[in-house]
Amino acid sequence: MICSFECTFCRDCVDEVLGDVCPNCGGGFSPRPVRPAKDWKDGNFLGTYPAGSHPHHHPVDPAAHEQFSAPIRKLPPQDR
Repeated sequence: MICSFECTFCRDCVDEVLGDVCPNCGGGFSPRPVRPAKDWKDGNFLGTYPAGSHPHHHPVDPAAHEQFSAPIRKLPPQDR
């Protein structure tokens, strides 16, 4: 899942830990788009820009996130 600032988290974390509130910006999440496998135009595809193979884990403190997100999560993402 991805927020408008391109912070990415797995769906389980977004649903079960973050409550659809980005810990970095407070925005909501959408499914991350898939990069095309075929070069449809100007080399903009997985062959030129492969997806990363090493995950970068950024642990979220659940208690701190709860305090941060409590007032935000009551708002629909489009209204934040």
